[in-house]
Amino acid sequence: MGVEGEKRELGTQVERLARTLEQNRIAEYVTLQQDTRRLLYLNFVAGVARGLGMAVGFTLVGAVALYILRRMVSIPVIGTFIAQIVDIVTTQLGRH
Repeated sequence: MGVEGEKRELGTQVERLARTLEQNRIAEYVTLQQDTRRLLYLNFVAGVARGLGMAVGFTLVGAVALYILRRMVSIPVIGTFIAQIVDIVTTQLGRH
């Protein structure tokens, strides 16, 4: 293989690499990394969305847990213990 063949092979590899990078949107990622304001804004919005999702999720899980605990109060062995937990939680929720 001569110099021309090596150049052709190298050109083919560069074209393949360029297509791969374009498919993976590397150029957009690099542009985003260079635009500090946009990067901070997007990270802020993502953080707010993540925090809001956690708050809503925890509220739903907590509500379901309290509902189940209130149903379990009628169980003789652990009923009083669970009733105390429910009272503590409802008292704390009433303060806020």
